[in-house]
Amino acid sequence: MNLLLKNIAKHVTLTPEEEERVLFFTQLKHYKAKTILLHSGEICIESYFILKGILRSYTVDENGVEHVVSFACSEWWMADIYSFLSQRPGQLFIEVNEDAEVLCLTKENQEQLYVEVPKMERYFRILIENSLIANQQRLINNLTFTAEARYDKFSKKFRDILPYLPQKQIASYIGVTPEFFSKMKSRMLRK
Repeated sequence: MNLLLKNIAKHVTLTPEEEERVLFFTQLKHYKAKTILLHSGEICIESYFILKGILRSYTVDENGVEHVVSFACSEWWMADIYSFLSQRPGQLFIEVNEDAEVLCLTKENQEQLYVEVPKMERYFRILIENSLIANQQRLINNLTFTAEARYDKFSKKFRDILPYLPQKQIASYIGVTPEFFSKMKSRMLRK
């Protein structure tokens, strides 16, 4: 079964005809590592369902330092959700970390999909609710957990892709400098 349809089936049940419509509105694309899919200041016109590979979203501060917002791997969606939903320029970059195969869904096609397959509105509502919960929990963790505890949570959540992520990006995601991260990992290994 198609990975997207398998993911959708976790939340809603589609008929074979509805599944065909979903696939009709998505477009398969392949991207090489280091490809920038979205630049800060652009309007996010499509979201990406990852079949293979790893994507990341990040922002860059006034000093040119990258701050990783999220990673997405197989069976996850990635978009600048603010920009995608509002159709206003966003603040995120989306980059391909590892060669990727994705299904792209434009904002326009998603709206048409809601009309033709109303169950998809429920599917995306559930995904957005889950994302909101995860983002709130991450914010609370960043405010209350030690860096070691944040890294421990990160390691469990991203166990499958951890070996493929640069240490600098992991440090950025958990909110520490690469130097601090290196020292912290050394301390953790000695324990």
